[in-house]
Amino acid sequence: MEMVPTPKEFLEYLANISLSSQANARIQDLMDRNNEGLLSPQERDVLATLASVSQDMSIVRARALMLLGRNPA
Repeated sequence: MEMVPTPKEFLEYLANISLSSQANARIQDLMDRNNEGLLSPQERDVLATLASVSQDMSIVRARALMLLGRNPA
């Protein structure tokens, strides 16, 4: 894999990305309702998508922090 030079400012931006408070609240609501067995098939799809996006963002954030020489908090 070829390394591409990345400006420190961009790595800092990536190290600080996160879902919005609205998205986090939506995930929490869907997870709570899922635990109660109350999700529709469409809501299950939304939960799966949001969880996937959150996981991908966490990976990007962790890699940026690693390149910056910092540990994820």
